[in-house]
Amino acid sequence: MYFEKQVSRGYTPYLTRGENDHETNMNVGLLILEQGDEYTVDEPALEVALDLLVGKVEFVYEDKTETADRPDTFHYAAWCLHVCKGTKVVVRALNHAELYVQSTDNDRAFESRLYTPNDIMVQHAGANGELMGCMRREIQTFFDYESAPYSNMVLGEVMNFPGKWSSYPPHHHPQPEVYFYRFDHPQGFGAGFANGGIYKTMTNGLSVINHGFHSQVAAPGYAMVYMWGIRHLEGDPWRKTRIDDEEHTWLLAPDANEHIFHLEGE
Repeated sequence: MYFEKQVSRGYTPYLTRGENDHETNMNVGLLILEQGDEYTVDEPALEVALDLLVGKVEFVYEDKTETADRPDTFHYAAWCLHVCKGTKVVVRALNHAELYVQSTDNDRAFESRLYTPNDIMVQHAGANGELMGCMRREIQTFFDYESAPYSNMVLGEVMNFPGKWSSYPPHHHPQPEVYFYRFDHPQGFGAGFANGGIYKTMTNGLSVINHGFHSQVAAPGYAMVYMWGIRHLEGDPWRKTRIDDEEHTWLLAPDANEHIFHLEGE
């Protein structure tokens, strides 16, 4: 399932728990602020994560004031504030700023954490020439079950290079997943394969993957970053679960490219 929304200054909801969350059990939205704007988060029953996509903001919470600065999404690593239920957060925009916001229910109390660019877990996937580099990407994770077992969510970003694939080979897991897309040019686009269908992806588009195998690709010339969020299932947290499509598991072999043809005379 994929859809886009007209976004504007303030908070634009994409998913709302209990109303139109499409089995994700999460709230997801985009927060856009102009210089001088303030936005308050105060959820008595929800843990909340705020991923800074672009801009400079102050996060005011628990008698702290922390500054986060990300001039753009594609050349600078993200900042993410993660707080437990009942934690009031004021976001102050020091210039134009956009934040991805994700939340879900969680009865546990835990210490708030501001993830800086130095705290992000980074995996350089497909960087060793696999499949001729066609699935090279960077998987950036703020927190997951291993690093934050007190959370009911997982959140990260995937840096998808132009013309490359990610979430590949196609795989699935029982936990529904959300992707929120950004491209480095306004006309940038890609394609998503999920839920048994294919859809065009563009900036500020969102996909909900709740069944079947899935994978992503960016059009040549256009870099893509997508936020990826998962809500753990009750009794079945996401533990980097990956069930590959058996039809394509041969691609994981180190000699998978040996079948590539060469024209006569080359």
